[in-house]
Amino acid sequence: MTPELMIKACTFYTGHLVKTHFCSWRDIAIPLTNEDDELAEKIERAMKYNNFRLQKYVFHLWHSYVKGQKKQLTDTLSQVQKMLHCYKLTAILTKWRDKARLKYKKREDELILKHELQLLKWRNNLKLKVAANEESIFPEPSLSKVSLEGNIPECDISLLPQRAVSQIFFYLSLKDKIICSHVCHSWMLMTQASSLWNGIDFSTVKNIITDKYIVSTLQRWRLNVLRLNFRGCILRLKTLRSVSLCRNLQELNVSDCPTLTDESMRYISEGCPGVLYLNLSNTIITNRTMRLLPRHFHNLQNLSLAYCKKFTDKGLRYLNLGDGCHKLIYLDLSGCTQISVQGFRNIANSCTGIMHLTINDMPTLTDNCIKALVERCPRITSIVFIGAPHISDCAFKALSTCNLRKIRFEGNKRITDACFKFIDKNYPNISHIYMADCKRLTDSSLKSLSPLKQLTVLNLANCIRIGDMGVKQFLDGPVSIRIRELNLSNCIHLGDASIMKLSECCPNLNYLSLRNCEHLTDLAIEYVVNIFSLVSVDLSGTNISNEGLMTLSRHKKLKELSLSECYKITDVGIQITDSAMEMLSAKCHYLHILDISGCVLLTDQMLEDLQIGCKQLRILKMQYCRLISMEAAKRMSSIVQQQEYNPGDPPLWFGYDYEGKPLTDNMRSPKNVEWTVTESTHSSQEEVV
Repeated sequence: MTPELMIKACTFYTGHLVKTHFCSWRDIAIPLTNEDDELAEKIERAMKYNNFRLQKYVFHLWHSYVKGQKKQLTDTLSQVQKMLHCYKLTAILTKWRDKARLKYKKREDELILKHELQLLKWRNNLKLKVAANEESIFPEPSLSKVSLEGNIPECDISLLPQRAVSQIFFYLSLKDKIICSHVCHSWMLMTQASSLWNGIDFSTVKNIITDKYIVSTLQRWRLNVLRLNFRGCILRLKTLRSVSLCRNLQELNVSDCPTLTDESMRYISEGCPGVLYLNLSNTIITNRTMRLLPRHFHNLQNLSLAYCKKFTDKGLRYLNLGDGCHKLIYLDLSGCTQISVQGFRNIANSCTGIMHLTINDMPTLTDNCIKALVERCPRITSIVFIGAPHISDCAFKALSTCNLRKIRFEGNKRITDACFKFIDKNYPNISHIYMADCKRLTDSSLKSLSPLKQLTVLNLANCIRIGDMGVKQFLDGPVSIRIRELNLSNCIHLGDASIMKLSECCPNLNYLSLRNCEHLTDLAIEYVVNIFSLVSVDLSGTNISNEGLMTLSRHKKLKELSLSECYKITDVGIQITDSAMEMLSAKCHYLHILDISGCVLLTDQMLEDLQIGCKQLRILKMQYCRLISMEAAKRMSSIVQQQEYNPGDPPLWFGYDYEGKPLTDNMRSPKNVEWTVTESTHSSQEEVV
């Protein structure tokens, strides 16, 4: 090692050592001088952050306050706008009400004036007719009249065409035909037309006609008779055997005939093989007759065995003998409690084409009976089970294989909403549903019925758990377009909202029953008037008052109205006098039925007006009309077909005395008078099932 290298090494080592110690000193000395600055900087940043948080907190409070004030201002402004809107609406409705009342009063005055003019014209015409009649009774002699004497044409019915004569005599009963045949020789010939004896109804004269006449009649018209009715007739075996002479017989009704036996049915079945309709209800036939049916009545389509207690399940098995009763379409087994599940299985094996089934008053009918029947009868379209308390939802499930169109149940407590759960899928073509007095049905049932597009008749009377919500859901569906008959009697939870929905959604509704829907008020009547297609309405037991009755009078097509037990309707609402009846006679020329019971202010003049103006009146009820004399009532009874007359005082529960003055509250009974004026009768769809 040289000295130069030694010096360089020492110099490097000394420099490195100095550098190392200097850096260590610097690291120790310098930070001590900078800690105060860093601390001051941190304190400053902390103060800034604290000030920021404080500002943020204060701003948040201010923002919440401003937002609340703004919302309060908006709510206040909205309330002011609503109040202003309500005030405007009130002003508009007030003006509209005043104008409507003025217009209504004007129209009412015009209508009254029009009625008075019509009444005056009717009175003038009546006077002219009376004057003409007096002139005809006491004519003045004149040459022209003398010359025309003896040339007055006479009306001879025998001069009419044979077709017209037959049409006239077709509407006569058997008794009337017999009477007409004794008038004269020409009338006797007219009553002997063969077409008039296609159908003979002996049940209407069962108490006066003899077996001898029945036998002679059947022998004479044996080739023409197509329909025979012996309902309730007590006939001898010889008389029943004469039915076998009618080889072309198609319809035979021997129901309620206590003398009908298996022997007489043997003669009838052998002689009348073409029978299509056979009614054996409430007779004493046994299994022997059941054996005859498939052997001889090969074309039988309609069979009624209602309340026949003597045949058994074995007799039903006979229906499959020979060609069987496979063409049978309608079967009535009402009251046949002796039939078991096996009996229904026998029916299913024998009569696979049944479409209409009626089983009423059958407490022994169970779900298993229905299951056994529908296994082989898939063509059933209508069922009637009244008085079958053991039928449940399971029966509906079994019937889902059939294309049902009409269902009728009454008084069943086991059927629930579940039976209607899939009704739109199982029975899309159903048109009639009668489920009266089924207490377990609720609003859910109505909701399930809403998709049905073919439903026209719905009867849910006494289904007390149905309310406004159910009716709304029901009418929201397509069913509301075709519904024609709706019965919601005793559905006590229904209110005015349901009637409003009906007026909006049911343009084809004809018959409406809201009996004992006690929550209905006069407001509902406003909506009833808007159902223009309505012809019959039952509002008995509701809270309708005189104002509602006045509103209802605006309906143009209403023909039948029932208002019994409407306690808010007073004498003012239903007062009737001779003047009102005179107006009725002048305008309602086609009146068929009139009930004026309890109208204590009517006199004999009213009957004279009815005789002149209402010539088609058939039924007249005059209970508690004490001002109408007995003589006038007797004269009127010879004009109408049916009359009820009682000149006594009205009962206390009418609410007024014989002079029409209201009674005190302690003398009244909680009933009211039912006042009905009907222009024409109508048949409900319930009778079609």
